[in-house]
Amino acid sequence: MEIIKPGTNFDFVGKIKITTGISVALIIISILSVVLHRGLNLGIEFAGGTIIQIKFSQTATADDIRKTFTDINISDAIIQEIGKDEVIVRTNHPADKEFQASVGEAMTKQFGEGNFEIRKIEFVGPKVGADLRNKAILAIILSCLGMLIYIALRFEFRYGLGGVIALIHDTIVTIGALSLLNKEFTLAVIAALLTIIGYSINDTIVVFDRIRENRRKDLRTKLADVINSSINETLSRTILTSLTVVLVLLSLFFLGGPVIHDFSFALLVGVIVGTYSSIFIASPIVLFFEGSKLSRGKGKK
Repeated sequence: MEIIKPGTNFDFVGKIKITTGISVALIIISILSVVLHRGLNLGIEFAGGTIIQIKFSQTATADDIRKTFTDINISDAIIQEIGKDEVIVRTNHPADKEFQASVGEAMTKQFGEGNFEIRKIEFVGPKVGADLRNKAILAIILSCLGMLIYIALRFEFRYGLGGVIALIHDTIVTIGALSLLNKEFTLAVIAALLTIIGYSINDTIVVFDRIRENRRKDLRTKLADVINSSINETLSRTILTSLTVVLVLLSLFFLGGPVIHDFSFALLVGVIVGTYSSIFIASPIVLFFEGSKLSRGKGKK
């Protein structure tokens, strides 16, 4: 099935200045959001502290729940609704036996016996949270490095550089979207970022493979024209693949429930941005390094 007619020739390379400006703006906004504005709403796995999941038999307001914790000298409680009459309470207080007992007593006093259920109380120490955070960052860095090595060996180093820069672009913009909308940054979101890296690089390699194939057929054609024709030839495949994935992610986002809400949101943003970067970021970078030492290698065979 082709939704783009054969012979179509959109000038993607000709829009490089516009798309570069858009990408730079998105990256700056993302970085400023993380560094200066909202920061990242780190989940309990990374920030450390205690998480308490409570299910009520009737509607309970955030003010009433917060008052319950204030009464036991917990002033930093953060209330987050995760479903109908169900909340998650976060605090930096360690979840020792005394704390758990005092929470139960305060909840009973405020809402009455049998009107609530404490479903879980989990505590993550700051050292464990920092260790998980460092390992998550390392996982993303190593995955990008692995992609760079693979593509450099399969094509040329400049192709690998283009692919990795596109992946970094996708990761930063996705994290920026999470920061701007104050989505929780959890291990599930790290899994989403790694999934985005795999999806985006697969999309990019399809385009790179067509560029190399067309380049070998006619070495006299300008590389810019080869890139344009290659992107156009794979455009139907790119749009159809991305569209089907986006439809599934939209279903998960709206119907999957609060547990996977932030996970599906990160994937949704990442797939859209990854499709964009495969077309407008990765390939133009290959063109940018045309004629440099980075262009010597397998692609010239």
